[in-house]
Amino acid sequence: AAQSCGGGGTAGEGPGASLLGQELGGRAGWSRGPDVARSLPTPDLGDQIVEYLENITAVGPRTVGSPENEILTVNYLLEQIKAIESKSSDAHKISVDIQRPTGSFSIDFLGGFTSYYANITNVVVKLEPRSGAKHAVLSNCHFDSVPNTPGASDDAVSCSVMLEILNTLSKSSDPLQHAVIFLFNGAEENILQASHGFITQHRWAKSIRAFINLEAAGVGGKELVFQTGPENPWLVQAYVFAAKHPFASVVAQEVFQSGIIPADTDFRIYRDFGNIPGIDLAFIENGYIYHTKYDTPDRILTDSIQRAGDNILGMLKYLATSDKLAKSFDYRHGNVVFFDVFGLFVLAYPARVGTIMNYIITAVTVLYLGKKILQPRNRAINYMKELSVAFSFTLLSWFSTLVTVLIVAVFISLIGRSLSWYNHFYVSIFLYGTAAAAKLILVHTLAKKFYYKNRNEQFLGEMFFDVSLLVWSIALVLITQLGLCSAFICAMWVAFPLLTKLLTYREFKQKGATIRFVIIYMLGMFIPYLYIMYLTWTIFELFIPIMGRSGTEIPPDIVLAAFILSSTVILSSYFLNFIYLAKSTKKTLITLTTVFGVTLILVCSGVFFPYSSDSANPKPKRVFLQHVSRRFYGLHGNLVKSDSGIWINGLDYAGISHITPHIPELNDTIKTNCEDKAPLCGFPWILPVHFLLRKNWYLPAAEISPTNPVHFKLLAKEQMPWDSTKLTFEVSGPSHMSLYIRPHEGSTLSSWSLGDGTPVANIGGDYFVFYAHGLQAVAWRFWIELKAAEKHSDGMVSLAIAAHYFFGEDQKSPQLYALMERFPNWTFPSGWVCTYDLFVF
Repeated sequence: AAQSCGGGGTAGEGPGASLLGQELGGRAGWSRGPDVARSLPTPDLGDQIVEYLENITAVGPRTVGSPENEILTVNYLLEQIKAIESKSSDAHKISVDIQRPTGSFSIDFLGGFTSYYANITNVVVKLEPRSGAKHAVLSNCHFDSVPNTPGASDDAVSCSVMLEILNTLSKSSDPLQHAVIFLFNGAEENILQASHGFITQHRWAKSIRAFINLEAAGVGGKELVFQTGPENPWLVQAYVFAAKHPFASVVAQEVFQSGIIPADTDFRIYRDFGNIPGIDLAFIENGYIYHTKYDTPDRILTDSIQRAGDNILGMLKYLATSDKLAKSFDYRHGNVVFFDVFGLFVLAYPARVGTIMNYIITAVTVLYLGKKILQPRNRAINYMKELSVAFSFTLLSWFSTLVTVLIVAVFISLIGRSLSWYNHFYVSIFLYGTAAAAKLILVHTLAKKFYYKNRNEQFLGEMFFDVSLLVWSIALVLITQLGLCSAFICAMWVAFPLLTKLLTYREFKQKGATIRFVIIYMLGMFIPYLYIMYLTWTIFELFIPIMGRSGTEIPPDIVLAAFILSSTVILSSYFLNFIYLAKSTKKTLITLTTVFGVTLILVCSGVFFPYSSDSANPKPKRVFLQHVSRRFYGLHGNLVKSDSGIWINGLDYAGISHITPHIPELNDTIKTNCEDKAPLCGFPWILPVHFLLRKNWYLPAAEISPTNPVHFKLLAKEQMPWDSTKLTFEVSGPSHMSLYIRPHEGSTLSSWSLGDGTPVANIGGDYFVFYAHGLQAVAWRFWIELKAAEKHSDGMVSLAIAAHYFFGEDQKSPQLYALMERFPNWTFPSGWVCTYDLFVF
């Protein structure tokens, strides 16, 4: 659950000292610019990290439980750590531990589910002074990847950077004050399992006072600080001082923690299960190829690696030499507003200071508007009346623009032309941006022509400026009251325009000074407009690719249209008054309408294809294909029904409509039907994302027989003294399995041996358990307790187990492989074999 504003020496010697040279200097203050002395990297930084990166990804996809993940990658990491240790200075001591934890926890992600892991792998390295250290800072990356992808950016590059940081720090002749623990996490893609195993079970975990989590939502680019805390302003201050290339925003933090983006990181585990403050960083550029086969080392620019290394090493050195780290819990007070200014430096200040500033700005605005009200009664009443009318016209223009743009978006969605802008971003601006701008201008032009006929233009211009000021002041107060740190945007959107207006008041009143007024006005608005466009572009860069993997239920055109509409309304706020100052808006309206009309025609005709196979800049369509054999058993163990097929999920709103012309048998005649009596409709979901992917397809196929089939046994059935029935099960099978539990009508699942003992239901009422194991795991045993009001002929509960074969000889069947080969080159089909078995007890 998101909280307000929070979640959460000398140069090394020798050729390996390839990151930063000099100890970071420190000075008081919250803003740190590029002029502050920082460590400088040597030229071979990128080369060394790239070598690590290429060697890690060379083993192929690193799925949990696979030899590539559990043996090859682990051995490579250990070899490099051993080589680093052999060259480290006498000032430091390096300790290495291989952890293979087993555990379980519940999480309120994707509607809520429970996770169980067995014998997964963590490689843990502690760098500390030779005399030892009581406190530590943690740096976390993960070396596992999702199936069928090389996982260069997510997250091999971060592990490569951490290896080089370990190399650099270990060679310094000056000992650190605190220890630095490097966690090379082997099971993050399994929904944060390895971090949970470390923070709840490892002996070094209790010494950790802060952490830095390195993640990816894209491939390369800048790494964005998108979560901090919770409530530890000193960590943001550390980033302000230590980051050489800052890129951070409290807006990103509040958006991410709102749950709008269906993703999570190890930050949550350290925060919720370790009660440790930290900073979450992620690459966000080019999310189109995130979690695809295109996520390769050659697509991550050396500049991205360089800046990440500079920033992360700078922060680790700062934290490992900070007196505050040892007393981090003493500094847990309040939240912080933070944002970078065009990547040059970070502005950060306590949220309570921001609240005071916001109310001062609001008070000044009230004084400005109040001066106009405190006039002779007739003039005051007239001003209030005119302000109310102008306010109404502004609201009308926003509402009518919203309706118009959404009608266009719904129409585009209904005719099957969604995502036409996915491969051509400018299309979204030409389609929805021009429609929004034209409608806004049209409404105000009509108001000027028919309602404000023959009215003084300067008066109207000033009146609509006051309306915008009033709207943003109201927004500022409301957002501040909600405790959101993003209110700083509203504060900026009030303070700069008000200051500009006061500076141009005399020019505004004088006729003939229009050009001078416009120049001064534009200069005064330059900073807030430039920052809003900078922030808007960052959000676009993050969200547009997400629309290609957000499921079949969220119409992406409506989402994007609403976002473009919001951006247009914000950016036009203080230019509405120019509509009333301008002599005519005819040419502007004709131009905007023409661009919109031409773009709409081109979109409807299908000119803009959503996907791209361009080798330099691919934007593939994502498709999951699972060759599944399903078996449904009755109460007495009899086989009631069975079938086999290739289950297909297109991960975006377009489904498989673009694929049908290439593979005709994949069409709407094979859409799936929900098995109402089976949990999650009787299909083998690897994660509980069924509510995001309600449209899927099932192509009949031959039965499959994995060499490592699932064995599901009821070991015991006990009647408990508290009038409940306890069922104990044992399951063995591949490294990834999903367990679904549905109590029948009249029965309730009261407790189980998973998580903290309290069952967590998913959306729809079924219970979802995600299971994974590393190498040599024993059979999984668990129990559940049910209470039934009365005996039912159809049993108390249905349990289904889905087994997923992500690697090895069982991963792909000949029929699955043949179908995947037929997919066009602008798709990324990810396939595997699985089984689904339903039992009733």
